Amino acid sequence: MVELRKRKAPAELMHQGPAKKGSGRLKDDNANAKGSTSAKKAEPNDSFTPQRIIHIGDTISLDTFGGEIKTHEGTPITLQELVNRSKSGVVLFTYPKASTPGCTDQVRLFRDGYEKLSSTGLLIFGLSADSPKANANFKSKQNLQYSLLCDPASTLISAIGLKRVPRGTIRGVFAVDKVGKVLLLERGGPAATVNVVRKLVEDTAPFPSATADEESN
Repeated sequence: MVELRKRKAPAELMHQGPAKKGSGRLKDDNANAKGSTSAKKAEPNDSFTPQRIIHIGDTISLDTFGGEIKTHEGTPITLQELVNRSKSGVVLFTYPKASTPGCTDQVRLFRDGYEKLSSTGLLIFGLSADSPKANANFKSKQNLQYSLLCDPASTLISAIGLKRVPRGTIRGVFAVDKVGKVLLLERGGPAATVNVVRKLVEDTAPFPSATADEESN
């Protein structure tokens, strides 16, 4: 009678164990993983992943949106409190880093156009991930009439959707009215961020009354 001997599994198969059964699926998963990694590398540097993507026309919960940040003086504050101080809402323009050339141009443009940009009751604020000290120096040096907000943890910047991945801040502008309706949300250069706010103000400014027109004539 011939004795049947049990064949030993090759070392390679023993190491793989049950995983070998789904090898085709694993290969696909690995390929997808590699593909996703490549896709991430191909993404532009200004890609962002906000907690919830918001759009113009959306209404946000002001009391919880973006968490707590600080003024350039180091005072804790929230978006709700900023809006409460305004007559018609707030404008937050974001900048990557205090006292750098592009950011200096941006804060000066908002400074020089402040009177018209705030003529409809909007309060203007600069917003960055800088420390209160850095922003206080920036404000003083550029003689800004508006406050600079500090968001080192990027909670508000991320909620708006202007956080750079994996770190940093995308230059842009965000505006919201008294009830939390998003009026403006755009990325752009220093001049572009000012221009879109100017257009928003022009589009929402009340038309002169007929009586006023007659009196001027």
